[in-house]
Amino acid sequence: MRSYRPEWLRFDLVAGLTAAAVVLPKALAFATIAGLPVEVGLYTALVPMVVYALLGSSRPLSVSTTTTLAILVGSELDRLGVAQDPAQALASSSLLALLVGLMLLVASLLRLGFVASFISESVLVGFKSAIGVVIVVDQLPKLLGVSIDKLGLFRDLAALVAALPQASLATVALSFGLVALLIGLERRWPRLPAPLLMVVVAILLTAGLGLPERGVDVVGAIPSGLPAFQLPFLNSAGPSPLALANQLWPAAAGIAVMSFTESAAASRAFREMGEPAPDANQDLLALGAANLLGACFGAMAAGGGTSQTAVNRNAGARTQLAALVTAAATVATLLVLAPLIALMPQAALAVVVIAYALAMIAPAEFLAIRRVRAQEFRWAVVAFLGVVFLGTLKGILVAVVLSLLSLAQQEVSPAVYEMGRKPGTDGFRPVSPQHPEDETWPGLLILHPEVGFSLPMRRPWPAACGNASISAGPGWWCWMAAR
Repeated sequence: MRSYRPEWLRFDLVAGLTAAAVVLPKALAFATIAGLPVEVGLYTALVPMVVYALLGSSRPLSVSTTTTLAILVGSELDRLGVAQDPAQALASSSLLALLVGLMLLVASLLRLGFVASFISESVLVGFKSAIGVVIVVDQLPKLLGVSIDKLGLFRDLAALVAALPQASLATVALSFGLVALLIGLERRWPRLPAPLLMVVVAILLTAGLGLPERGVDVVGAIPSGLPAFQLPFLNSAGPSPLALANQLWPAAAGIAVMSFTESAAASRAFREMGEPAPDANQDLLALGAANLLGACFGAMAAGGGTSQTAVNRNAGARTQLAALVTAAATVATLLVLAPLIALMPQAALAVVVIAYALAMIAPAEFLAIRRVRAQEFRWAVVAFLGVVFLGTLKGILVAVVLSLLSLAQQEVSPAVYEMGRKPGTDGFRPVSPQHPEDETWPGLLILHPEVGFSLPMRRPWPAACGNASISAGPGWWCWMAAR
């Protein structure tokens, strides 16, 4: 704040309000993914957002919750068997967020921020694509107005097909209409907040046509006002906090890994030239505090979201003040708009969720990985299948193990390329039939092993090396000295 420039204020205000148009519908929708009341999504878009803005190192990062974190929380609540008990689900979710915050704080104290660089991007592509498939299947019953028991991806699909005769025609018609509206808005006016406008139209239709009387499920009454402070471990409902924490800690570890990994990736991706580089250990501290304090106000597990961070940055965010503006919009929603949100159809939330989940399913990224390296493509496929067949939490373990195996394989058996100089430049590239004009020299072999910690070659070549062959002997050290 000491170095804040007055000319930034206009950009931060506009960016914060623009991001709010994306964050608020997502927050409501993601709470339903986790099987929690919709107000929990708003609490998550408020407290963690403010805490990270005050403590985090990334200027544009927008922290609430993400599709991945929501499905992981929902999976854990289903595993505990508390999803049908709102009070126990809230208590378990808050304690889960508390454990996530504690783990991230401990990781910050141990300076484990470097761990994020060891998660393979190709494995994350497979993991997130599978998460997208799981979310779409999870939301389809809401589009049809039916209810099924959640027993796993393939059994859920079978149950959904069996429940088709009981589908609500009014809900199906509304769902198709909202999908068409969302697609039309995004294609015709791509700069408008299409999900927010679609939600507004859905609420107006519900109020004007009396859709609840026609069998359309709505969100229902939600408490207005700001969240109250309450320590999760003082909640007396259900098992003792210690026993519940003992059940929750494996899931908390996986969620902590994904929260930090997604946040680190988004903060790196949207950093602009001239901005300070994100500090991984500082962000561990900020995310830990965001989850810890969020848990004390009823929020679910939180992390930085890629899509909302992209909106925040593209709308002109200069500093973390934009996130504080988004949080202020959330406060206004809690204080003023709660009665209107109660009229929102569940189908509208499902449409928003599916729209974001489909963006996670990325066959083009699989093909791009396949063109670069077949082994990385196989890791991505295995990560995808791990989530589909084993579930999301075990899928995290598969993703982390595959990342480490991929790294170990590259370090033990790195690809080695013979390098030639591009004519007329100081640039070197692998010798290939596509570039027969590249320069090589008799008696001098320049190799580039593709390893995880290689550095760009410095110029000029050390004079002491002369024309020594670097394929073996003293020339190897000349090659190392030149890197």
